[in-house]
Amino acid sequence: MTRSARAFTLIELLVVISIIALLMGILMPALSRVRDQARDQACRSNLKGVGLGVTMYLQDNNYTMPDMYTHTGSSNGHLWWDTAGTPLKANAHNAYWGIAYIDYVKERELFGCAAFRNFSQMLATELLYGGDHELIRTSAFAGNGWLTKENTIRIPRHAEVIVAHDHVEPRIENGSADMLFPGSGGVNLTHYREGGGRGNWYRGIFRHNIRASGDFRTDGTLNVLWLDGHVSSIRETTGEDVRKRWYDPLDKN
Repeated sequence: MTRSARAFTLIELLVVISIIALLMGILMPALSRVRDQARDQACRSNLKGVGLGVTMYLQDNNYTMPDMYTHTGSSNGHLWWDTAGTPLKANAHNAYWGIAYIDYVKERELFGCAAFRNFSQMLATELLYGGDHELIRTSAFAGNGWLTKENTIRIPRHAEVIVAHDHVEPRIENGSADMLFPGSGGVNLTHYREGGGRGNWYRGIFRHNIRASGDFRTDGTLNVLWLDGHVSSIRETTGEDVRKRWYDPLDKN
């Protein structure tokens, strides 16, 4: 006896498609979280590598941090090379702060972070000649400019002093304008909050493990490299739980 082939009915196909769509709806957020966590861990690992380079630099330079202000324009950019492709000196205008440590860190990629890529394209378009975001993908961390020429032997509590962290600003030196502690108005990052002129960059600061989509709220985290070499994360904050001495270690606040 010959059996005739039985095709799926339209209803059965719709049920299968609905089940697949439901499963995808459940799985995609989970996969996105896993991807974000992987990026976060990679960036933390890179920061630790940078920290090792900073430690070796200090050992070879009388435990004194480099000068980030020797150029009249200040070294406050994202660039490793000039527009002709010539490597920049650490004190050059628009030079990235990591140049001072490159002989010790060795791999420029350690200054990169996958979670920075979207923001590097935006920053390149707004700040750099030619708008080439590839030039600054490995300029993902902000250096603490307040440590310029600081002798670290004089600094107490190295575990509470910031060397660098995840921030779209290449060098942080303008008080609560670009640091995490609050100013007189009770909030931090006033450059980057609404009305501060750099609001479109705010989401490039607390950019890990983002949970909220607001222009000035991410519910995300920021990774910090401390002077003793350890790396930790800080949840998005307006600054009430951050001390000024984390940036300016001889300050008592």
